[in-house]
Amino acid sequence: MYSKLSNILNDINSILLPEVCFGCNAHLYRGEYLLCTVCRNQLPLTEYSFNEENTVDRIFYGRINIEKANSFLFFIENGIVKNLIHHLKYRNQERIGTFLGDWHGQVIAENNCIAPIDIVIPVPLHKKRRRKRGYNQVSEFGKRLAYHLNAEFLEEGLIKTSNTKTQTRKGRIGRWHQNKALFVLSNPKVLENKNVLLVDDVITTGATMEICANTLKDVKGITIYITSMAVVPLT
Repeated sequence: MYSKLSNILNDINSILLPEVCFGCNAHLYRGEYLLCTVCRNQLPLTEYSFNEENTVDRIFYGRINIEKANSFLFFIENGIVKNLIHHLKYRNQERIGTFLGDWHGQVIAENNCIAPIDIVIPVPLHKKRRRKRGYNQVSEFGKRLAYHLNAEFLEEGLIKTSNTKTQTRKGRIGRWHQNKALFVLSNPKVLENKNVLLVDDVITTGATMEICANTLKDVKGITIYITSMAVVPLT
């Protein structure tokens, strides 16, 4: 009886305040969450694992000493993934991070394709930008990954020291020289001899992850893995 009443109330609520798909803006039906069935089936999954070489690995070859890298989705201009990331970052839709973190975390755990991860660290926002936005868009994604990997989530493992703007049009070398002191470690000791998973929303040139990993690399015995919600396909 209670279940039927709950379904009726949910149906009434969906009529009065209909939820729409973040991919195509169509109304969602019962059982659909954040994305309609069509958009969910059209998500460009990379299907990369931590076992085999992939294009995310190749982004970092010769640049940083990491164990392995992957990403969950391809970030395609004017695509579903771009809409999801936009709503996550600028429309207060943190639940998108939770949704993607659960999905990606389950895939990694079920495939048993990574060494036991001890700590998950998100790429941080500067405190001023975080205060303005109200949250770090990577945090919920990282928390859910940590949950599925039985790891600790360390929100402030890295601290951003300067409130720089995104520099997507600058070359990797120029960004590196300008931002080489952009991040510091809050407590290097807790990272010693640990397998650390560094997470971000979108990998484009890889410059931000490179700087973060270089900040981590001198910790004694650390092994660094990298993942993200999405990666811009190499052209």
